[in-house]
Amino acid sequence: MSSVGLRKLVKQYGNAAPVVKGIDLEIADREFVVLVGPSGCGKSTSLRMIAGLEDISSGEILIGNRIVNDLPPRERDIAMVFQNYALYQHMTVFENLAFGLKNKKVAMSEIQSAIKHASNILGLDALLDRKPSQLSGGQQQRVALGRCIVRNPQVFLFDEPLSNLDAKLRAQMRIELKRLRERVNTTSIFVTHDQVEAMTLGDRVVVMKDGVIQQAGTPVEVYGKPANQFVASFIGSPAMNFVNARALGNNQFGTDWLALNGDRVPGAKQTLTFGIRPEHISLGQDAPGISVQGRIEMIENLGSELIATIKVGNDSIAVGRIDPLMSINPHDVVTIKIDPVKIHFFDSDTGQAQDI
Repeated sequence: MSSVGLRKLVKQYGNAAPVVKGIDLEIADREFVVLVGPSGCGKSTSLRMIAGLEDISSGEILIGNRIVNDLPPRERDIAMVFQNYALYQHMTVFENLAFGLKNKKVAMSEIQSAIKHASNILGLDALLDRKPSQLSGGQQQRVALGRCIVRNPQVFLFDEPLSNLDAKLRAQMRIELKRLRERVNTTSIFVTHDQVEAMTLGDRVVVMKDGVIQQAGTPVEVYGKPANQFVASFIGSPAMNFVNARALGNNQFGTDWLALNGDRVPGAKQTLTFGIRPEHISLGQDAPGISVQGRIEMIENLGSELIATIKVGNDSIAVGRIDPLMSINPHDVVTIKIDPVKIHFFDSDTGQAQDI
């Protein structure tokens, strides 16, 4: 097992702007870290540089105490799970699992022992004689995981391994990965654009945008105390509501429909952006908080809950976690309650979070 360190890591193609812009990140031994962000943010490029599949433009990559910048992938003692499984279609599951070890001239008795161990963990015993074409997507992904486990590497690298699965299989594989983590506690770096995967799998979540790390923290930290407006909008579903606010006079700050006492607002700025998560807004008169009236524009029924979009003043506000048995309809005028303690504040110019 081993730690991973990224020191001022840069990737640039030709004269174009860098796609990874000097990131610094320390990943502890046995830690499971998820790199998450939109397409083009640099997360997969960073992973491929760690794997040795992309040359770095500048900076350092350390695995354990070794700088591995110039080492080929086979000498970095890593194992990678790809989005497209990357199985050999003409080989059986057993042969796919054994392939890497055979290339390393490992004795057959050791290969069989390693495959037995991985197969037992992943439930592949009944599939060892099948070809990949005879397997479901979830089974193929388990084989890809097994191929990594038998190698017993210092670091696992996962490049969006669940992206090709349907929603039900994705949920199942998330559970499989959590179970795998308990049984094979190896340093792991997992790349995804799915914030649900990031929040459910990671010990730490690293949110990236435009080749820059925006925030690194536990799932609780990045959800509860986002570093900036981008992180706040990316982490959480449905997304956080943002409302432009200003000084109103009489020691109040807010909008035409939501006013806070000045002592509850950070700094002395004339404008701020309020961030309010949909799940922190309640529908009805009985909940605590500031009462605001609005008109329902749209209702999304998710089965276990409703999400309503409500027009309040000139703003459309998403309200989540509504009881699906509640009788509400589009165009209804309703009262919502906003708990001022749950409001986040962001600099209107920089997007950076502001503390009271």
